[in-house]
Amino acid sequence: MSLLELISRDELRQQVNHWQQQQRVVALVPTMGNLHAGHLSLVQLARQQADVVVVSIFVNPTQFGAGEDFGNYPRTLDSDREQLIQAQCDALFMPGVEALYPFGSEEFTKVQAPASLANTLCGLNRPGHFDGVLSVVARLFNLIQPQLAIFGEKDFQQLLLIRRMVMDLGMPQKIIPARTVRVASGLAMSSRNHYLSDAARQQATLLQQTLHQVATQLQTGKRDITGLETAAMDSLREAGFDPDYVAIRDAETLATVSGSELPAALRILVAARLNGTRLIDNIACSIK
Repeated sequence: MSLLELISRDELRQQVNHWQQQQRVVALVPTMGNLHAGHLSLVQLARQQADVVVVSIFVNPTQFGAGEDFGNYPRTLDSDREQLIQAQCDALFMPGVEALYPFGSEEFTKVQAPASLANTLCGLNRPGHFDGVLSVVARLFNLIQPQLAIFGEKDFQQLLLIRRMVMDLGMPQKIIPARTVRVASGLAMSSRNHYLSDAARQQATLLQQTLHQVATQLQTGKRDITGLETAAMDSLREAGFDPDYVAIRDAETLATVSGSELPAALRILVAARLNGTRLIDNIACSIK
């Protein structure tokens, strides 16, 4: 099939008007490119839910902090196009910075993420990151006007913040979560896995194993939340990781939890660097 490619605001607005006239349901899958099977699973889910699937590829400068990998982030547009054609994507929106930030990415109208949800976990080590994420997602929603948008659960804090923005600002988009896609070893698929050697990729499977060990301990009655988190971080350090956090949180709010009053639905999350590459993962944990 052909892949409609759009770059400018004018091209996009014309196409959006055409879809609206046809009363077609549009789903958006926002990405930063360097697509892998995890991204394509989002496209497949979108295909099941909508008449038109739009994938955006934009490496968003406002969500990268000083010293992060904006300049080196892998850009593989030719491969991405071919994969999207095979996945039966209808349209690819690949704007330049000026299309999303017409006054530049240094001084722009910003969506400020709520502190209680953003200034924790990844937000502690990446100040301003989630403001940049919400600002670019709001722009994409406004320009593309999808009825649905698909976001992966691997970026769980991001998913909750986007849901919060949509509810807070009365946006009409329905946010659909998609389960984390993993390679056979259990490592969560990520564009940043590209930075890892084969040996490091195998070592990185310890992240998911650590999460499952914490979940098992919780489900067998352990209730020392701080002790479980600390022990998991110590274990990762011994294995060669530099962990930012291992956290047991309320799955709905990411609030800290007490062992004496655990909610039924928990999320166990981890962020750690391995050979300089920052990796994140999380799993659900239910306490009966």
